[in-house]
Amino acid sequence: MNYPDIINDLIEGFKKFSGIGEKTAERLALSTLEMDDEVLQIFSEALKNVKKKIKRCKRCNYLTEEDFCVICKDDTFRDKTTICVVEEPKIVTLFEKMGGYHGLYHVLDGLISPLDGVSPEDIHIASLIERIKNEKIHEVIIAVKPSVEGETTALYISKLLEGMNVVVSKIAHGVPIGIDMEYIDSLTLEMALEDRKNVA
Repeated sequence: MNYPDIINDLIEGFKKFSGIGEKTAERLALSTLEMDDEVLQIFSEALKNVKKKIKRCKRCNYLTEEDFCVICKDDTFRDKTTICVVEEPKIVTLFEKMGGYHGLYHVLDGLISPLDGVSPEDIHIASLIERIKNEKIHEVIIAVKPSVEGETTALYISKLLEGMNVVVSKIAHGVPIGIDMEYIDSLTLEMALEDRKNVA
């Protein structure tokens, strides 16, 4: 492209974001020229800080700026006996926006997938089991996408929890097999949570 190098660099930067193609990256880069200096300053500071200051909660592995996230620190109306197990942090946000679930979370950071070389040791299952042992958890809700990897992960966790006096359930899936959780509408997700089934 015949843009100055700075703009070309910005376009290349935007293209690194998931789902952003050449044209969208170009449009975003050019739109920064129209932004107020104050807005650009806030945006650039946020970009720098997200890498510097955001880390994982020491308890549930969700995103936080401190040692523990706002959900784990919430002592008001949280059900401390229930953990919802999810694949990635953005699914926590999805449930929180829905507003129908008030328990705790645990972020696995992936699903078991032997074909992709992902074993149980590669995701945060061990820390989940430790929490269940130490925090008097009564129910574990597995909320992962309906796929071979999701089913494998759910069964593996349920096997580990056998004999521990914990109810293991998974959300009902009124959605097509293989769909990512983030694309499920909030009503379907809420119904799936309410209609969760015990893992055999």
